[in-house]
Amino acid sequence: MKTVNHWIDGKAVEGASGTYGPVTDPATGARTTRVAFASVEEVDAAVAAAKAAYATWGTSSLATRTAILFRYRALLDAHRAELAELITAEHGKVHADALGEVARGLEIVELACGITTQLKGELSTQVSGGVDVAAIRQPLGVVAGITPFNFPAMVPMWMFPLAIACGNTFVLKPSEKDPSPAILLAQLAAEAGLPEGVLNVVNGDKTAVDRLLTHPDVAAVSFVGSTPVARHIHRVATEHGKRVQALGGAKNHMLVLPDADLDAAADAAVSAAYGSAGERCMAVSAVVAVGSAGDELVAKIRERAEKIKIGPGDDPSSEMGPLITAAHRDKVASYVHGAAAQGAEVVLDGTGFTVEGYEEGHWIGLSLLDKVPVDADAYRDEIFGPVLCVLRAESYEEGLALINSSPWGNGTAVFTRDGGAARRFQLEVEAGMVGINVPIPVPVGYHSFGGWKDSLFGDHHIYGNDGVHFYTRGKVVTTRWPDPADSGVDLGFPSHR
Repeated sequence: MKTVNHWIDGKAVEGASGTYGPVTDPATGARTTRVAFASVEEVDAAVAAAKAAYATWGTSSLATRTAILFRYRALLDAHRAELAELITAEHGKVHADALGEVARGLEIVELACGITTQLKGELSTQVSGGVDVAAIRQPLGVVAGITPFNFPAMVPMWMFPLAIACGNTFVLKPSEKDPSPAILLAQLAAEAGLPEGVLNVVNGDKTAVDRLLTHPDVAAVSFVGSTPVARHIHRVATEHGKRVQALGGAKNHMLVLPDADLDAAADAAVSAAYGSAGERCMAVSAVVAVGSAGDELVAKIRERAEKIKIGPGDDPSSEMGPLITAAHRDKVASYVHGAAAQGAEVVLDGTGFTVEGYEEGHWIGLSLLDKVPVDADAYRDEIFGPVLCVLRAESYEEGLALINSSPWGNGTAVFTRDGGAARRFQLEVEAGMVGINVPIPVPVGYHSFGGWKDSLFGDHHIYGNDGVHFYTRGKVVTTRWPDPADSGVDLGFPSHR
């Protein structure tokens, strides 16, 4: 059986704790790999390696850093198929989706390659007689990332390339459910010439996470995951004096107005709700159909959903793969089983679905629930699976109020031909990312990703300008080279004259 160990100080390190977790192939249900769980001592070793590396990496030239990142980008491009295969084998998503994940991660590596522009400071000359003021940004030191199972390559690449480009060193704790992509990312970074200790990977569970949150040498923590865990990460890390960006869960709404192109809206709803089996924090999980749009839209969604091909991720004909674990599959199914009793109309029930020859896989079909009450569990909870809820509203105002009453505010979208309504929506909706006739409004790498309300804990979004600011801190330097004739004691308040 394959064993995934840690990557510390530029080399693979066997787990010393003796504790391992199982990694399964979601398509077969078979345990294919074991992953070492780090002890406190092993986390400490990774942080120590990062701290030692920071002594030289933090003062390395921008030219040195970007040269390595350019080589790294080329290696990632050459190995994108291998990365995608690892993602499919451990997460279960179809190969095309896995390739898309790698491509979106590469966008942030490309942004990091241009860090020289992002780190340019500011200079004001002659603010007073012979006085100049400069503003610069400097790295924090050792920073950590804790990443989720649903994007085992992309989300780590949202973090560490920018962090190390800014001069920090990094300790990554990937999901224990699909850890292999993170190890390959670290190996390729070493091959690109990244010095030992700059990027470290420790696998594990809550023991590893809690040590990173409390370790005195970790200056900042980045996290992507569920809202309860994000809240915990933010609270504990900030209590220990760390800077934190913790991205939480979501219930992303898509508002469909009566004037919308309903075929386009149905295509978008199916793609956004069921892509990657709904295991996306930006998945559309609630469609709000306004007025006369409802019945026709639901019929069109059902027609398309019934044609989706579900199968193993390595089968080129598959459009949707299995869920990550059997336990998660059963939890997702429970929302569909209880929907009718809570007042929803079950249009499609995907529970009980299997794939011939892969009966032990973590399979579930597509489910569609209509006329879902706002107090139903399927609406109130983040399901994180291929279950789409449709709610009805009589007007734009009612639909907007419904969306804004959600505790989450990650992403949202409106489908309409009315520019005025679209403009109102983008200004009035309470969410961090908004799509106009775009169902999954994930920003490109040079903008920032993040939500509002219970979808984000901390002041900074991830990547883009917010990412650079998160991984650096500002310093203002006031300089004067006085003429000896100007010397003398002056106890007055400094003036700008």
